[in-house]
This record gives sequence, structure tokens and C-alpha cells, in this order.
Amino acid sequence: MVRHMVSSVRSGSTPSACSIELPLLPFSLDEVLVPSESKTLHLYEARYQALLEESLVRKKLFVHFVLDPILAGGSSDVVSFAARHGCLVHIENVERLDIGALVSIRGIGRVRIVNFLQVEPYFTGVVVPKHDSFVNFDSDINFKVLQLKEALYSLNSLQIRLKASKDELLQTHIINSLRWAEKQLAIDCDEAFFPLLPERMSFVAFQPVSGSSQSELVALQREKLKAMQIKETSERLENSIKLVKQNISMVAAKLAIQSLEMQ
Repeated sequence: MVRHMVSSVRSGSTPSACSIELPLLPFSLDEVLVPSESKTLHLYEARYQALLEESLVRKKLFVHFVLDPILAGGSSDVVSFAARHGCLVHIENVERLDIGALVSIRGIGRVRIVNFLQVEPYFTGVVVPKHDSFVNFDSDINFKVLQLKEALYSLNSLQIRLKASKDELLQTHIINSLRWAEKQLAIDCDEAFFPLLPERMSFVAFQPVSGSSQSELVALQREKLKAMQIKETSERLENSIKLVKQNISMVAAKLAIQSLEMQ
């Protein structure tokens, strides 16, 4: 079977955008990472431990991207892999283990991979920033950001009342991402890679909530993919508000059931 890499070309970044060379860590389509999202990786393979060491040298930065297989010309003998949904990440913490390391990362902003430089022992490439297309942010955008914040705090106040198992994600996950998105980014990186505040805020809602079923997590992945593809901050904010309201209804229903079970 023949395989080769192609980089998906998108229109969200300008030709004059600055570029940086970074390690690239591939994931499957159901593991897309959005800006403001945090997660912990267990890197134990030698090649990924080497990628970690290079990332630490390169200001604790690397790129999380989706490696999407594509059949070329309808033949199963030739497979291409499109590099999609790139997200610049910052390493927030590294915990060394007997085997590998637990690496806590945070999504910073979307990027487009414009050139692959190396495939072994791990991917490296040149990336450019990819931001929403807009002229300016008006009062409508600011109003939607305020609506989203209020909805997120309402969701959090409900979510922390749910009984959660020890295996579930941190119940304040969304609020942690919200606080990160609101603050001035203090990361040693060209500011051209930082999304503006409304764009950062528009991604915060795309996080799992306590008590999510497997089908709800699958639906969330679809929403995250859509969010990465949207080019207008206003549209993504609208989708975020809708998602949070749905989650509020879901958590409220689970709280009602929880209350009945405790009687």
C-alpha cells in the first residue's frame, strides 16, 4: 500500500502570515483539539518522547493535528493522509513517569500546516496562523460574548452539583478554559498566532460536561470539527450559545433525577 502526506489548503490564513517550524503530533478524526481546550497525553513511545524533548526546547510548543486518511483515485492501494484541524498547543506541565511522561497541554489557536519537513522519527513542519475572517468586532459580537459567558457560568453552577465518578473529567473544565481565554496570553510565541479575545471565547463551550454519555461525546466531537471549520466568529459564538443551552437542559434533567434518587 502506497502512502503519502498532503496538507489541506484553506483560506483562513493570509499569504503574508508569519511561520514557524514545530514538531507535529498526529491524532485521529475523533480526537480534534480546539483552542482553549486542555487535555493530558501519556507519551511513552520513544519517538514521541523525542518529540516532547524538542517541543520543550522550542518554547514548549508543538502542533496537535488530525491525520485524515483519503483514498486516492478510488483505489484501496493508494492512501493519502490529509493534515487537517491543526492547533498550536502550549505544554503546561510535564510529569515524568517510569515509562514515558504525562503531558498537560492547552490549545492556543488554529494553524495551517504549509510544509512537512520530516516524518521520522516524528513529524515536523512549517505552520502559519489561521484565524477567523472579519473586518471588526461590533456591539453584536460583544453581546454574544457576554451571553456566552453568562450561559457558561450557569452551566457550571449546575454541573458542580452533579455527583461524578472519580474517572470523570474535572467538573470545572469549562470554567478553567473560560478563564484562560479571558486573560492576556503570556506565552513565548509570536502574537500573530494568538486569536483575538472573541475568537478565543467562541471555542470555550466545546468541552465535555459531567455525566456525558458516549453518544453525547460523539456529538460533541462533530461540533468541535464544525467549530474548527467555521470562519466567522459570530457564527461560532451562536453555535456555542446553542450548545451551552442544550447542556444546561441536559444537566438540569440529570439533577432532577439525582434529586429523586436521593429521596
